[in-house]
Amino acid sequence: MKIAIVHDWLTGMRGGEKVLEALCELYPDADIFSLIHIKGSVSITIESHKIFTSFLQRMPFVETKYRYYLPLMPFAIERFNLEGYNLVISSSHCVAKGVKPGKDAVHICYCYTPMRYIWDVYNDYFGTGKAGFPVRVVMRIIRPFLRKWDVKSSKRVDHFIAISDFIAGRIKRTYSRDSVVIYPPVDTNKYKPEILTSKFEKNKEFYLVVSAFAPYKRIDIAVKAFNELGYKLKIVGNGQDENRLKGMAKNNVEFLGWQTDDIIKENYINCKALVFPGEEDFGIVPVEAMACGTPVIAYSKGGALETVIDGKTGVLFFPQTETELIKAINKSRNMKFDKKEIIKQSEKFSKEKFKERISEYIALKRL
Repeated sequence: MKIAIVHDWLTGMRGGEKVLEALCELYPDADIFSLIHIKGSVSITIESHKIFTSFLQRMPFVETKYRYYLPLMPFAIERFNLEGYNLVISSSHCVAKGVKPGKDAVHICYCYTPMRYIWDVYNDYFGTGKAGFPVRVVMRIIRPFLRKWDVKSSKRVDHFIAISDFIAGRIKRTYSRDSVVIYPPVDTNKYKPEILTSKFEKNKEFYLVVSAFAPYKRIDIAVKAFNELGYKLKIVGNGQDENRLKGMAKNNVEFLGWQTDDIIKENYINCKALVFPGEEDFGIVPVEAMACGTPVIAYSKGGALETVIDGKTGVLFFPQTETELIKAINKSRNMKFDKKEIIKQSEKFSKEKFKERISEYIALKRL
């Protein structure tokens, strides 16, 4: 059995790459195909595999400006030669699922979402004030083509796996395809406080955000809320919205940049609560925080509805405004959370459960 795993791009260890890492552990002999690969940006487990990249790898400034090559990505993904592979697993949030498998191959797509840039959150990326005028003009021109290609290429997938019920609904609306739900892996064992050294035990005096600074993450809501409340907020992350967010933050909001897993873990353990203000397709970060026994204050939409139990493992707020977030934060300060119950909820999404479920599903479908 010759296996190819297709992943959009390899530029850092985020949620999708943690899924890819688990797939690499399940299929150690699989080859990886990715539009671009920044060496050293992903785990040793991933980089131990043979990695094939597209012609985009050789384009100018691709390591930092790869998103600007979005119009070329459908063409680039279709250029991969997958003849001879019996099983193709695409790990897709952009174009990976549009790869052309060999004639006799089974193609299973683990779908994080249909391409969000052109569907549900288009305005968050390319609306007025979110992107420059030239970019907005180009996207208005190419968006119809990308949508048409996205739907057409979905027919190359034999079986869809969705990361949540929320995304299963989006796959149905966008592609008119059914999917099975298998939640992505969270290494909950790594975050359990009982396996950590006592040096992490400190007074809980701050709130925490851990996120890439993409527009749809709505970190701006958290910054505005804590500007008003005056409580201490630490933000771990970086990305395209960094300058804008720093420009609006008061002195009680601290930007830590991106941090190692150990530093993130320490902050999970010692914060009063994790703040999760965006609509996420699933959201690995809240589960990591809950694995530390930490409650989560989350926007009541998307994947958070499937991971956070309102009143037991955190507080959900709606609508998506700083006013409602402030209410949720103040509400949480008067609540007592059971650390053991929060940890138990996180274990439903463990890496072990993911690997067991997806390996059984793939073994069944490739027959």
